[in-house]
Amino acid sequence: MDEISKKFGENLRKIRLEKKMSQGDICRALGVDRGYISNLETGKRNPTLSTIKRIADALGVPVDRLLK
Repeated sequence: MDEISKKFGENLRKIRLEKKMSQGDICRALGVDRGYISNLETGKRNPTLSTIKRIADALGVPVDRLLK
């Protein structure tokens, strides 16, 4: 499970930076704490399926791009 969390976090960070978004931008879009996004990006937390969908929508990408 740790490898999946790490890969998700790497993808989240990469896409976020490609979109020129800060962690704060994502936090505001989702209504979550910046620490939560930081923990997702470092693989310390696992998002729910609904959170993955909300993140994908906020980034304007399909869900599978976060999971590849």
